[in-house]
Amino acid sequence: MPTSPTDTGTRLVELLRAGQFAEIPDMFPPNLRALVTPESVRAAWQAELDRHGPVRAVGEPLSEPAGATGTLIRVPVSFERGAVTVLAAITGGWLTSLQIAGPEAAEPMREWQPPEYADPAALSEEDVTVGDGPLAVPGTLTVPARPGGAAIVLLAGSGPLDRDETIGRNKPFKDLAWGLAAKGVATLRFDKVTFAHPAQVAQSAGFTVDDEYLHHALAAVELLRHRPGIDPARIFVLGHSLGGTVAPRVAAADPALAGLVILAGGAQPMHWSAVRQFRYLASPPQLIDTVTRQAEAVDSPDLSPATPATDLPFGVPASYWLDLRGYDPAATATTLGKPMLILQGGRDYQATVDDDLARWRAALADRPDVTIRVHEADNHLFFAGSGPSKPAEYEPAQHVDPAVVTDISDWVQELPS
Repeated sequence: MPTSPTDTGTRLVELLRAGQFAEIPDMFPPNLRALVTPESVRAAWQAELDRHGPVRAVGEPLSEPAGATGTLIRVPVSFERGAVTVLAAITGGWLTSLQIAGPEAAEPMREWQPPEYADPAALSEEDVTVGDGPLAVPGTLTVPARPGGAAIVLLAGSGPLDRDETIGRNKPFKDLAWGLAAKGVATLRFDKVTFAHPAQVAQSAGFTVDDEYLHHALAAVELLRHRPGIDPARIFVLGHSLGGTVAPRVAAADPALAGLVILAGGAQPMHWSAVRQFRYLASPPQLIDTVTRQAEAVDSPDLSPATPATDLPFGVPASYWLDLRGYDPAATATTLGKPMLILQGGRDYQATVDDDLARWRAALADRPDVTIRVHEADNHLFFAGSGPSKPAEYEPAQHVDPAVVTDISDWVQELPS
């Protein structure tokens, strides 16, 4: 393997340009290689050649930190009739993701700018530690200048995400924290344990969803209960994506919570949601077949702690899937007796109206204390747009839909104490 992330990114583009697609999967760690077939890479690169013509030049790679231990390499590539940016995420010498984005993605990452609905003068922030022991994680408590007593713990989606849920040039959770503070609602957000302690998590036998979410979520709630200016009876949990899936489990473990906010929460089993997403993205048939076999392995009665992670979706260990496959978030939510606000983007292809929101509705729609709303123009990150949603639209700098921030603040503050 090359010795530096820049070398890895440069080598990747050289292989793409030379059509040596069979060598690219070996640049990924073993648990991801089944998801990166030569055929899928060939199809993606050929689509750019068909659209833009032959490659004319490859620019200098730009290296930036990504995550706790990773690096993002941006390589501009010029074609006869256009340009793209090859984005390569690299951790420990391995490629962990490959994306072909627009030419604007070659620009250096700029400092996050607050949305118009967030007033920096209307809030203060404090660094905190969530949990204790070697797996404690850092977080940020955002408090409005005029606190109203209500506070929300934010739970990010799947993967090793930081406290801001940073994705590309965007920080959806920082948008939410600052926007809610402007409306009088405090928030606590924190780095996921998979982001803050990736090495320890990788060495943890029997890692489960509880290890990923539950322990730190409960610790965050407890931290808020002892903060001046926060009403311990008005603490909520907000989960986005997989965080929304897990939110009912958190509430089941802490009956004193005031309620839940679920943003694009997955309710379809996650392993089959992955198959659906690969189909939506028109992935090559071989890749869809691989992901389908992995999903079937999760449902198999033969699944055991000894099942190799390489046989399972995303290379995640069997312990995780054994825990998650027996969990029905919508059914759990029906047992809580808690007020809930469920928001969904109409353009979301990761958690969809038909496959996920339909399950929440079927379980909860007759509950007077459950409010369900669809923001038709929004995607999975609640960024407004038009047309079919694609991964590339997460790259440009943008902000969470202000209507979503208003929905959350109004709902939280209008609930009776």
